[in-house]
Amino acid sequence: IKHAQQAVGDIRRVVYNLRPPALDDLGLAGALRAQAAEYGASGVHFSVRVPDSLPPLPAAVEVACYRIAQEAMTNAVKHAQARHCSLTLSIDGALALEVADDGRGLPPDLPAGMGLASMRERAAELGGQCRIDAIPGGGTRVLASLPLG
Repeated sequence: IKHAQQAVGDIRRVVYNLRPPALDDLGLAGALRAQAAEYGASGVHFSVRVPDSLPPLPAAVEVACYRIAQEAMTNAVKHAQARHCSLTLSIDGALALEVADDGRGLPPDLPAGMGLASMRERAAELGGQCRIDAIPGGGTRVLASLPLG
């Protein structure tokens, strides 16, 4: 029975990693707002700007956008020592995501970690791109463009 319970737990984790339940429960905008609110408990102030209504998006685009945003917000909280972080979604032929923080920025000799690489890979898998740039004067900006079709 113990092995069966472990297997069920493993399966649940795999399914969650494939498509977070928040996307089905809240939609992309709601899931991003909920994630920002959760991270806001860390003391970082988050602002989320999304269109009033998003068109139906391909599931893979929703998951990639959510995961890229989640990683960028995690970095703002864990590594950047940010006070403020903004997340903006827009659609103009592609889904555009911008996450910007006012933290300490990227060190020039930063080794590419799994998080930064995974953001770029998620966008590239969909034919999009993801850039991670230092903001002059301090901070980091993640810009992802995810094609819709």
